[in-house]
Amino acid sequence: YLITEQRQGGALLTSTSGPGFHLMLPFITTYKAVQTTLQTDEVKNVPCGTSGGVMIYFDRIEVVNYLIPSAVYDIVRNFTADYDKALIFNKVHHELNQFCSVHSLQEVYIGLFDQIDENLKLTLQEDLTSMAPGLIIQAVRVTKPNIPESIRRNYELMESEKTKLLISQQTQKVVEKEAETERIKAVIEAEKVAQVAEIKYGQKVMEKETEKKISEIEDDAFLARQKAKADAEFYTAQRAAEANKLKLTPEYLQLMKYQAIAANSKIYFGNDIPQMFVDSGPAGASSKPSAAMDIVGEQILDID
Repeated sequence: YLITEQRQGGALLTSTSGPGFHLMLPFITTYKAVQTTLQTDEVKNVPCGTSGGVMIYFDRIEVVNYLIPSAVYDIVRNFTADYDKALIFNKVHHELNQFCSVHSLQEVYIGLFDQIDENLKLTLQEDLTSMAPGLIIQAVRVTKPNIPESIRRNYELMESEKTKLLISQQTQKVVEKEAETERIKAVIEAEKVAQVAEIKYGQKVMEKETEKKISEIEDDAFLARQKAKADAEFYTAQRAAEANKLKLTPEYLQLMKYQAIAANSKIYFGNDIPQMFVDSGPAGASSKPSAAMDIVGEQILDID
């Protein structure tokens, strides 16, 4: 019988051959090329039934993976050289059907579609870590599933209405934003006017207070001047009174009386000259003319 997959004499060789030229026994030893670099496996036309009973199809699912060289022997021995069929293709079918069976069409097609690739990658890698360590899943890409035409049209119509609703909501937000902007502008303008009015009012108050202070200072200065003037006049009058008090002796008053008479002297013509003054000295009243009268008489005679 023929032993394939690097089996010689009924056994799988434990050693693997690297790149280059190698010798082998014809018709006895066969080989399989196993890729250890990055490769992409495509799983096509995967049927999937949702929880609501709708059958959908995933056209293409791409699984980007690579195999660690040290794990080639164990994986080929356990899963043959076509390990990707058992570990990737079948597993993708199983996991997608498990996912669709517990979710509705709405969730699979729209709601949770963006999570399918990441969830599928994590699930595959978790199973491969336990079943075939050394096979690494780098990425999973899932295309949009095909759904029945009638349902697809309904979804397109729903998406169209949703788009219209979003446009309406965005338009409403824009209008509200513009109204809010206008309101903020009006508030800012009103606050600016109020601040300007407050500043002007403060300036007027300060001007009035300044005028009041200036008036008070002028009043205080005028009052001080008037007080100083009154004090000076009072002091002058007081000193004059004190001086007069010292001067107003009987002799001084007598002298002043005579000086006043002398200043108001009159010229008389005739034989009889009236006796205007009498001696009112300390010796008592006398009918003799005073010395001042004699002097006046002498003046009159001199004038005549």
